[in-house]
Amino acid sequence: MLRKAVCALLGPGDRSLILSGGWAARSLHCWAAAPRPGSRLGAGWVQAARGYAAVSRKSQEFPSQLDDLSPTMLKKDYRDLEIVNKTNEVVRRLLSLEMASHREKLKLKTSQLVEKVRRSPSDIGSTEVQIAILTAKIRNYQEHLQIHRKDKTNKRYMLLAMDRRKKLLKYLRRSRYEVFENVCTQLGIQYTFPPEYYRRVTRRWAAKKALCIKVFQEVQKLRAAKRQKQKAVAAEKAQLTSKEVSEGTPV
Repeated sequence: MLRKAVCALLGPGDRSLILSGGWAARSLHCWAAAPRPGSRLGAGWVQAARGYAAVSRKSQEFPSQLDDLSPTMLKKDYRDLEIVNKTNEVVRRLLSLEMASHREKLKLKTSQLVEKVRRSPSDIGSTEVQIAILTAKIRNYQEHLQIHRKDKTNKRYMLLAMDRRKKLLKYLRRSRYEVFENVCTQLGIQYTFPPEYYRRVTRRWAAKKALCIKVFQEVQKLRAAKRQKQKAVAAEKAQLTSKEVSEGTPV
């Protein structure tokens, strides 16, 4: 079909050229590079018909959590050194974020998030600090997956980090609700409640659940009756023992 469509758009001389030169990709490409006069089909059309013209896609830019870091800021390892302030401009530029790698920038961003929620300057392992570290990792994975959508390994790491952070947030919400609200506000986390059931409710599953609940209730009743009987036997035995002691007979 492609051969008929191209021949329909060409002149008589160009048709004979294609038929004599073969239908190979190399011959057609060489012929398209130097089109004959009188031809109604240019070189670009022939290349597109044979698949030689590639569409150029512009790389889309996505917002990053590292955009708010100034290039003049020093790296995390050199921020607290006083000698850095006495060095010249070239050394300060080498130690700044302008010459830093992505890992060093992410390290500085993680430390900024930790400083917002930690309890004290020496706090390095509390629940709030772990949530801040996981938040920085999750956002880094999300930015990476927006560009590399088929990276299954990093997607798995991101889901594991999200599950870990979800458990920590659930524990923090149950134990200290005020701290939980402060962490969500400082880190920009939107907490959503998990669904009560993770699978679709069917008639069979509902009947099975109702049966399990009924069996559990019957077992609880039987256990309660057994405990009541044991208490009655123990009370009767204690009453008999006290009666024997009051009469002075040896036990």
